[in-house]
Amino acid sequence: MIRRSLAIALAAALLPMTASAADLLQVYEMARNGDPQLSAAESTRLYDKEGAVQARAALLPQLNGEAALNRSRSDDRGFNTGTSTTKRRTYTINGTQTLFNFSQFANLRSQRELSQAADFTLDSANDSLIVRTSAAYFNVLVAIESLTAAQTNEAAAKKQFDFADKRLEVGLAPITDVHEARAQYDQARANTIVAQNTLADSYQALTELTGQPVADLRALPADFRPELPAKYAQIDQLVGEAVAQNPALKAQELKVSAAESGVSAARGGHYPTLSLGGSWGKSATWGDANVGSGGAFNPDLRTNSVGLTLSVPIFSGGATQSGVRQALAQRDIAQDGYEQQKRALDRNTRNAYQTLVAGISEVEARRLAVVSAQSAYDASQVGLEVGTRTVLDVIQNQRILFSAQLDYANARYTFLQNRLQLGQAVGTLDIAELQDINRLLTQAAATPSTQVN
Repeated sequence: MIRRSLAIALAAALLPMTASAADLLQVYEMARNGDPQLSAAESTRLYDKEGAVQARAALLPQLNGEAALNRSRSDDRGFNTGTSTTKRRTYTINGTQTLFNFSQFANLRSQRELSQAADFTLDSANDSLIVRTSAAYFNVLVAIESLTAAQTNEAAAKKQFDFADKRLEVGLAPITDVHEARAQYDQARANTIVAQNTLADSYQALTELTGQPVADLRALPADFRPELPAKYAQIDQLVGEAVAQNPALKAQELKVSAAESGVSAARGGHYPTLSLGGSWGKSATWGDANVGSGGAFNPDLRTNSVGLTLSVPIFSGGATQSGVRQALAQRDIAQDGYEQQKRALDRNTRNAYQTLVAGISEVEARRLAVVSAQSAYDASQVGLEVGTRTVLDVIQNQRILFSAQLDYANARYTFLQNRLQLGQAVGTLDIAELQDINRLLTQAAATPSTQVN
């Protein structure tokens, strides 16, 4: 798929959206126009395409022209002593046409297969860009939620420290509670600093893809509930589709076919070649002599020729046999690479499916864990105020709540990322899939309290 046509489709899809929103689709469009990796993949495709053009050119008529101007001088020391000067000009056009060359025919097949492989390789690069862009986008969203949780945790830790300090002043709490609360507060401050740096770096990673700063992202709403798409119902069917249509695997399969044609091309070095040749020439000679006739001039002389040339290889010092062995080894390398990639694709597809299915339960479990942790923290806070709980109890519940919030944020966006990765493995990842994910991002993520300047 070519960037220009996809950009037109994306532009049409983005028309109803506001220009100020930086949602997943718009960030992906920025990445398509600014990502160096995709640009390099497109240039590599163009480079590989020219191999087929050059292989075909070797089978087409070859024409070349020559022009020459010569001057010669001779001294006669014999009976008729003297000096003569002769000049000659020639114009020649030579043409050849291959009639039979098994190596060139096989090389053309090989290059055409490599040209098709280049198309699939570019498709794979496009899929990779979707996954890389979404990963960078989701990392920012996770970092924003992590910073929010860290700031909340820091504020709560500060509150506990102040509370413990006041209780120590009136003799209602031991000094150990104050030290524990102080340690928790210092740790919370450090977590906030780390979260700020992580968010800043996540924004930079997104800028690295898009080539321009991105802000005001769209995030998942609080009531998000993951669901398994209907098209991902049967794992065995997904594996079969992945083997049949994964672009990276299809590119490798075509490279195996190209390597097989390369073996035929190498073996063609043992076969004779037949070509048709022809030439047209025009020449003229003129000169002078100190002895003899005193001068001479030959008018234009025209020559035409046509003929067949049969070339039979007899002995090349073993180079042809070596080339065949080398081509066979190259074919075996390609076949082994294909088999390894196929097995890895089978495993990755099954793992992505299982992770996606498990992610549905994980997100819900993480959500309930946050609810439970929040309830436990609130209860311990109340218990501290009435004297049934200690500061240490509140601090412990505060740690659990903070960890649960981070895990929940990761689980939600990891589920979306796994969905895209499964589509990439199956070979069905496209703009429609990205649009489905984008429709789930309905809430503004960036706020003044979570922005990092």
